[in-house]
Amino acid sequence: MNTREWALVAFTILAQMSVGSFLVLGAVHFLAKRKAGEAEADRLSDRALLAIGPVLILGMIASLFHLENPANAYRAVMNIGSSWLSREIFFGVLFAAVGFLFAIMQWRKLASPTVRIAVAGVAALIGVALVYSMARVYMLPNQPSWNSAATPLSFFATTLLLGALAMGAAFSVNYTYLKARRQPALQTQSDLLRDALRWIALASIVLLGFQMVIISADLVNQSAGDAAATVAKIGEEYGAIFVLRVALVFLGAGVFAFFLYKNAASAAKEQVLANLVYGAFALVLVAEVLGRFLFYATHTRIGI
Repeated sequence: MNTREWALVAFTILAQMSVGSFLVLGAVHFLAKRKAGEAEADRLSDRALLAIGPVLILGMIASLFHLENPANAYRAVMNIGSSWLSREIFFGVLFAAVGFLFAIMQWRKLASPTVRIAVAGVAALIGVALVYSMARVYMLPNQPSWNSAATPLSFFATTLLLGALAMGAAFSVNYTYLKARRQPALQTQSDLLRDALRWIALASIVLLGFQMVIISADLVNQSAGDAAATVAKIGEEYGAIFVLRVALVFLGAGVFAFFLYKNAASAAKEQVLANLVYGAFALVLVAEVLGRFLFYATHTRIGI
């Protein structure tokens, strides 16, 4: 692959992770608020919110390296009525803008909680539209290895899996910060952290199973159609990378997530939980980068 395709790997992975993180953060905040109140839910999630923006911005910067002339990037949004690429750019910029607005409102506690939730909901919907637009960019008739339901399904699986584990890591960092500062009500934060990590671990295991089904079904489907050359490329040139990708995601979202779920049931294991969720996130991130590399490196084109 060339530099421009690696830029797409970085952009799609980072943008999807930021959307997934935002969705997972919202779900965890909702559950934490029901259990311990808004103030404690904010203490759990507000610092984690800060990590999402820089990840998206890095992804958008990486996307510029895909263009021959980054100075002309603004022109790509001119065909929003007919081009999924224009919609991808539009929703990416809009998600960043509305997400930033929500972050300012949340940190400054501007407006009422109901209004802030409404703004977050709009940002979440825009994020979903962004990931869907990303997938549709690649669903072209002359690209049979991409032009199937596996593309949007795999993109959303990556979005949720990376988002869940990234937020799990962020919550653990936040707890370490609160503990170092000897913040009050630390036991409440410990309980919220363990609850969040249990749900994240369970979601990771479910998403792992979903990914394995998508990968298997897609290989079977491609081997019998116009994209058979993609399967041949994987077997002949990229077999080791494919096996490594599957092994890493299984280890991170399966094995590490299982022990994360098991240990989260017990108190006073915050450091163990942190090590497990950091390891799971790192393994899955590498696995998803390898998976996206294969997505671009093995695609099959037919026709002109």
